[in-house]
Amino acid sequence: MTKEQERDELHKTIWQIANDLRGSVDGWDFKSYVLGMLFYRFISENLTTYINQEELKTGNNSFSYADLSDKDAELGREETVREKGFFILPSELFANVRKNAKNDPNLNETLSRIFKNIESSARGTESEDDLRGLFDDIDVNSNKLGATVAKRNDLLVKILEAIGDLKLASYQDSRNDTFGDAYEFLMSMYASNAGKSGGEFFTPQEVSQLLAEITVAGKTRVNKVYDPACGSGSLLLKFAKVLGKENVTQGFYGQEINLTTYNLCRINMFLHDINYEKFDIAHGDTLTAPKHWDDQPFDAIVSNPPYSIKWEGDSNPLFINDPRFSPAGVLAPKSKADLAFTMHILSWLSTAGTAAIVEFPGVLYRGGAEQKIRKYLVDNNYIDTVIQLPPDLFFGPTIATCIIVLKKSKKDNATLFIDASKEFVRIRNKNKLTDENRLRILNAFINRTEEDHFSRVVPNNLIAENDYNIAVSSYIEQENNSEEVDIERLNAHIAEIVIKQNHLRAAIDEIVADLEGSD
Repeated sequence: MTKEQERDELHKTIWQIANDLRGSVDGWDFKSYVLGMLFYRFISENLTTYINQEELKTGNNSFSYADLSDKDAELGREETVREKGFFILPSELFANVRKNAKNDPNLNETLSRIFKNIESSARGTESEDDLRGLFDDIDVNSNKLGATVAKRNDLLVKILEAIGDLKLASYQDSRNDTFGDAYEFLMSMYASNAGKSGGEFFTPQEVSQLLAEITVAGKTRVNKVYDPACGSGSLLLKFAKVLGKENVTQGFYGQEINLTTYNLCRINMFLHDINYEKFDIAHGDTLTAPKHWDDQPFDAIVSNPPYSIKWEGDSNPLFINDPRFSPAGVLAPKSKADLAFTMHILSWLSTAGTAAIVEFPGVLYRGGAEQKIRKYLVDNNYIDTVIQLPPDLFFGPTIATCIIVLKKSKKDNATLFIDASKEFVRIRNKNKLTDENRLRILNAFINRTEEDHFSRVVPNNLIAENDYNIAVSSYIEQENNSEEVDIERLNAHIAEIVIKQNHLRAAIDEIVADLEGSD
């Protein structure tokens, strides 16, 4: 069986587990239990492997951390937390808890205590913020799991067994990130079923890859990557696959306003084996309380911020003097924060960096304050490329979104427009970018090539003459796929039809007259 077949088989198993187990629990709520237990298993096995390998280096070939007493394990707590960021006693490892779960009448209390112990193991250390609250969404005492403790524990046992039975260990190597892949698959599944709310925390993988590839085109490494509305972190983690996590030298940064999604993002980092010192995910509102303002600017920024949400805008007098927004001389409308995110991202971007932002299409052509912000961006030559995407790519919204690519150091004073609105295939109930679609867009971006009906480089002075409208359709003519019609032949054919109709009417009139005469 190939690795791709193994991966597909794993996905089928995960899908079956998620649907079989949840019973009466809403899928969106149940995701916390499935994802949380997957995380619990991962950090247990990750820690066990680390400690066993360290002992193996000393020549202790028979050592097994899972079989060690809690008392003996305590001797290595401090060093382990310093290296891994957390600590789990042998008795509290996933495998050992699973082994005893059926015979533990207080399983819910056991799990609750263990989750608190894992989080508190980082207290007072550098990893404290990265571990805090990671298990908050796994309420093992919730009535949603069952009306009684016994029923809740029965379901918890089933979840432990199902997650424990997943064949993840056999796939583990540096090229096949199965824990992370399983987690991403689960999130895409839940996002697809959740509609609009799903789209707010997860960007489809093929779009994530395109954004990451755009921002690192021509580079083999970057200092760090950033997403100001990072959701579950799927966009950020694409850099680990596109570049290799070792080539993101200073780590993965992001901010997320939703607490549950913020927790999902940090768990996602761990599951992709990004250790605590290599990521800095903050909780809060990026526009009103940005967390990474004192960091070095970022070489690569990707984002799929929420579309046209409300924000304080000019009702807060501080924002017009905020160095992120003030250069444009105007603030994004209070009812549409899209370009506020864009200005924030531009401010955080390094001189040699690239940012790729998924945007609501209205930002390309709406007037008022948004037109003035576009004027600032175009006149200062910050907009590198505008890409029109196909409709119905994302979970939730079916609109045709676009990508705006920003750069502070460009080689020309022009903007590339790419019409990728037809670059998709229909799979079940969604459109999807294939590898061929993605690479066609990426190659046009990298080479800045011009192709009829697909891509065009437009001097910025022409954009200015067009009132700073940057809608792709304003610069790329749609291909006319209608058939050519021979007007003379068509008119002759119509004349024949008219003659036949007249003959038919005359014949009908004769028949009617005969019938009336016979009466």
